[in-house]
Amino acid sequence: MNGAPLPDGKGALDLDGLTKRYGEERVVDAVSLGIRAGEFFSLLGPSGSGKTTTLMMIAGFVAPDGGAIRVDGADLTRVPPQRRGLGMVFQNYAIFPHLNVFENVAFPLRARRVTEAELRPRVQAALALVRLERFAERFARQLSGGQQQRVAIARAIVFHPPIVLMDEPLGALDKNLRYDMQVEIKDIQRRLGMTVIYVTHDQEEAVNMSDRLAIMNHGRIEQVGPPGDVYQRPHNAFVARFLGEANLIAGTIDRVHAGEAALRTEDGTLLRGSIDGPLEAGRAAALFVRPEQLALGDGGGENRMHGTVARRSFLGSTVRTQVDSGRGVHLLIDMINAGAMRMPEPGSAVTVSWSPACSRILIG
Repeated sequence: MNGAPLPDGKGALDLDGLTKRYGEERVVDAVSLGIRAGEFFSLLGPSGSGKTTTLMMIAGFVAPDGGAIRVDGADLTRVPPQRRGLGMVFQNYAIFPHLNVFENVAFPLRARRVTEAELRPRVQAALALVRLERFAERFARQLSGGQQQRVAIARAIVFHPPIVLMDEPLGALDKNLRYDMQVEIKDIQRRLGMTVIYVTHDQEEAVNMSDRLAIMNHGRIEQVGPPGDVYQRPHNAFVARFLGEANLIAGTIDRVHAGEAALRTEDGTLLRGSIDGPLEAGRAAALFVRPEQLALGDGGGENRMHGTVARRSFLGSTVRTQVDSGRGVHLLIDMINAGAMRMPEPGSAVTVSWSPACSRILIG
């Protein structure tokens, strides 16, 4: 391996109606996805959403009850895992304790009967990619968690797989090391042009690393798209809540006009937001807006609600204020911590305002 990218077009994955049942429960329910070659794609969702089972079916460790798995057009649905040619990185690293770093990385090549003359430079190149050249003779017990994870990554890429599957690979690392490893994994993926399918429940991780992501819930895909699009334009309340903090204000559709709707809250306040597709007046709905889009005072936009500051939280670079607006409506406002900025104290009466352009009306 010399760090050169894979041939163009290698590593495209298609899932067609992929299904897995355990008893009467469909843990993966007719999932269909198209993942492009060279794409960093994340499966994101809460525990029990079906993301890991989907990954294990792609890997071949779990047999599907329906649907098809195709890589570059070839049907792999019934192909044994060792013949699929996919790389795999597990959360627990799965480093062989009786082998040193070099032999851990060489293992896939020895299993494929690669000659010693070819094996050695490929292992050395893989170790160079993860910056472990000096650790080739060490054993797992002599490595930190981050170093062990690098060994697992080198082992997954050393045989030039078109697709690498990663199952919560950074879950055991502390926050700072997690971020460093995110940067390294993304850099390696870009340099090699390989497809990565990444399973995580960490929203920040998925947003930071992914070209696109799929939000899963109860075995189904709720939404697919680039992180920014999914964050700003969620299809429903579940996606809005799961991918970051969200304000969701319940009400009834009052009127609809030109891609926008007015929602009337329980106390009679009218709030405007954009819509996708037709909506009927009188239907129950919720207005969605992110905390960073709200402002304290009248200057944030035409949507306005009044309330009382309930609490203020210091989050480092951000100050979060919760405003209780009555009738069970609690608004979160995130503002950049400007140091000397004066903030209203708990108990203060305030106005919260924001632009209708930052709001969406969601059904379900």
